[in-house]
Amino acid sequence: MKKLTILLLLTFSIKALFADCALSGMEFLPKEREISLNSMFIIQGYSLSQITIASFENRKIFLESSEGELIELNLQEILKGKMELTQASFLPSKELKPNTSYTLKYANQTESETQEMQEWNSEINDFEVVRWKTTNKKSVKSLNPNLRITFEKADVIQYGCGPSANAIFNIANKGESEIWYRTEFVDLSTKEKTVYFITEWKDKLYVGHGMCAGAFTFNETGKYKVRFTPMNTDGEMLETTKWTTFESPFATDKNPFK
Repeated sequence: MKKLTILLLLTFSIKALFADCALSGMEFLPKEREISLNSMFIIQGYSLSQITIASFENRKIFLESSEGELIELNLQEILKGKMELTQASFLPSKELKPNTSYTLKYANQTESETQEMQEWNSEINDFEVVRWKTTNKKSVKSLNPNLRITFEKADVIQYGCGPSANAIFNIANKGESEIWYRTEFVDLSTKEKTVYFITEWKDKLYVGHGMCAGAFTFNETGKYKVRFTPMNTDGEMLETTKWTTFESPFATDKNPFK
């Protein structure tokens, strides 16, 4: 079961787990649907849905309240992953209203984009529109300054359609707040840097890619370094960690069939 779950680990926890890679998919942060009045938002597109993310460079996006009021979201940056993932981060153009429900709305929104703005709700056994509800607080709780991230191992799992390869990090003292990790990843042989927001899975960070997609990729051999800047959903950051250097997961992979 563990291997099946990791199969489609796309740095955000992709909702659908299946044997074949999908052609598209969207993820929306915050994961927690109860947010502050000054929350940030991240939208991630997989495969063909990356086209939607790229369009935000020249396309307006809004939060729409349950009363129909539109609040424009200001694009902060678009980050391109190394394997079929792209994400965009946003800040509201003004403070949100307290105790109000909001959904996303794009300018010139297509039918397929509308369908992608849904998530599975196991309580009702059906899909529902992604929405957030504000509290009456201007900010969420600050992160624990004693949060620690330590390297555990590099790992490769082989699947029929390709491998999952990751450097795995343990998280300690994280508290209860939702955390986003701005991750800086450097290939030491080329000096190429990739920056991407990732989230944890079962108190661990997976820096790499699943069978179908991921923010970071590796060569068969070589060294890499990574560091993290933890932040809460309002964009408040902790101090950036020191660099951790590690070898490509493929360099120590014991798979006899590769």
